[in-house]
Amino acid sequence: QVPLVESGGGLVQPGGSLRLSCAASGIIFMIYDMGWYRQAPGKQREMVASITSGGTTNYADSVKGRFTISRDNAKNTGYLQMDSLKPEDTDVYYCAVGRARPFNIWGQGTPVTVSS
Repeated sequence: QVPLVESGGGLVQPGGSLRLSCAASGIIFMIYDMGWYRQAPGKQREMVASITSGGTTNYADSVKGRFTISRDNAKNTGYLQMDSLKPEDTDVYYCAVGRARPFNIWGQGTPVTVSS
């Protein structure tokens, strides 16, 4: 059983929106902090957004005002709403959870392509 499964990635035009989901199973999701990361081949992994178990959020400067991280503990699911997407947002997006940094439970990733 895979603890975290991302979904919602795909191809979108510049200026468009996508909502990524991260479904957790087999773990007590509500006690974990959660983060969304992105990484392209040959590039360093970048933290996009994070949310603590208590709901405190943090964003990379590159996505502030465009992306929103949230969580629904009743559904064991985290989300990343991505608006005003840009070509430079193209990456594979991963969710991760943990009780402390660095996060130690990772999903398999979902690709996002922003292109006209």
